[in-house]
Amino acid sequence: MHRKKILIIDDEKLIRWSLIQKLSEWNYETAEAETCEEGWILIEKESPDLVVLDVNLPDKMGTDFLAEIKNQWPEIPVIMITAYGSIDDAVTAMRRGAYDFITKPINDLKLQSVVNNALETASLKKEVAYYKDKEQKRFDPSSIVAESEIMKKILEVTQIVAQSETTIVLLQGESGTGKDLLAQAIHHLSRRRTASYQVINCSAIPENLLESELFGYEKGAFTDAKQQKKGLVELAHKGTLFLDEISTLSIPLQAKLLRFLETQTFKRIGGLKDIEVDIRVIAATNQDLETAVKEEKFRHDLFYRLNVCPIYIPPLRERKDDILPLATFFIHRDNIRFRKNIQRFDKEAQKLFRNYDWPGNVRELKNAIERAMIFEKGSNLTAKHLPIRMDSKPSFLQATLKKQGVEETGTLADAEKDLLIRALRKAHWNKSRAAIILGITRDAMRYKIKKWNIRPEDLNLPE
Repeated sequence: MHRKKILIIDDEKLIRWSLIQKLSEWNYETAEAETCEEGWILIEKESPDLVVLDVNLPDKMGTDFLAEIKNQWPEIPVIMITAYGSIDDAVTAMRRGAYDFITKPINDLKLQSVVNNALETASLKKEVAYYKDKEQKRFDPSSIVAESEIMKKILEVTQIVAQSETTIVLLQGESGTGKDLLAQAIHHLSRRRTASYQVINCSAIPENLLESELFGYEKGAFTDAKQQKKGLVELAHKGTLFLDEISTLSIPLQAKLLRFLETQTFKRIGGLKDIEVDIRVIAATNQDLETAVKEEKFRHDLFYRLNVCPIYIPPLRERKDDILPLATFFIHRDNIRFRKNIQRFDKEAQKLFRNYDWPGNVRELKNAIERAMIFEKGSNLTAKHLPIRMDSKPSFLQATLKKQGVEETGTLADAEKDLLIRALRKAHWNKSRAAIILGITRDAMRYKIKKWNIRPEDLNLPE
């Protein structure tokens, strides 16, 4: 077992000898120095787990040297000792970062207790720092591939929102577009990144359990409540709570969530006391919340509260420039996982990637790459192993236009503007209705109108 090393810096030889005897008896390894200069050299050389430092030293005041130690090695706890027990020295030492302050003659039990506590505290801090660092590294911002102009703009907005003080963000987009990855980015790019990041899928938990998962409960609140339980809202204090599939919340729970968002306070189930927290809530949905509000499936006041900072993530078929870069990213990542050495994809595979509509979005692309790599034996990824086929399948927009009775003559790749004009004409320039015809959100429709510079006069609408 690793023995903790303690450095003693004191100009009195008898004090050093006495401390070494006791610390060795308690199974600590020791080193000693007579001056601050010697102490500095030993800290650099020995990397002690703890420093015991005298206040009065020949070359410098111990309190001044303490400040230098904490500036260079903030993780090393320092215990100050003095023969005088000066209140001023104690206050100065504690302000400059000393773990504790004890007086001479040193009480053995007091010393042993302070040393044990200091080392245990330092060990816990290192452990917490390790896991926080591990969590930070688990999320890799480079895993968000953004080659298309629209995704670059979304990442710019994401960074601004993350570093702002807003406590509510709404992510919208189809399933598989990467809303969970963007939520992680917002958390890890914010000042809250060192605090907790809690996630709950609102559609994956039965309604009767969802409230207790969110807000917790008091002991005895119901039959099986044997002890108090903190909910995710409380556990996310100072951090971020990600509510996926927010549209599936029941109306009563929507009301409770709204109250929490308005006040940042809540009661545990069965509790009487309001608990205040400081968290950022990121809500995500693949549904059109405005339509849900009109259909009275979602509270209008909750929608307006959530819609403070909305970010819409377009489907993969609307950002074709991201497809090949994403495919390349997944291939390079999975080369390590599958012990492969695939460097590129052939022309047929590239054509398939670009022309396919990817109804499952980035998630489907990722799974398609994974499946192909399992069976691929060469250094090129070929189309024959991809679990997708173009065949004569119409594009997504063509299918939706046909369903809505709009004549189609092109594909998304070569006639997007024409399709948009015909949808807008059918909707008489009602952008929300045209978006429904095309199966996209109103934000996506606005983006495309701006992209193609479409004006009402382009539609040749009847007077």
